[in-house]
Amino acid sequence: MGSIIYGYARVSSKDQNLDRQVDALLAFPVEGRRIYADKASGKDFDRPRYKALVRRLRSEPHP
Repeated sequence: MGSIIYGYARVSSKDQNLDRQVDALLAFPVEGRRIYADKASGKDFDRPRYKALVRRLRSEPHP
């Protein structure tokens, strides 16, 4: 059974673009459905998709 890889990308303002980070994750390769991304400040972790990723990782079975 192979490893499942997740990715997270973030930019700090609404006018910045996530495309380069997402492209790099896809090339890694991370499946598009496993990439979580936020456009949110870096000052705290009140980021919806980051929180969703953490919940997802906590629900994954460990070997």
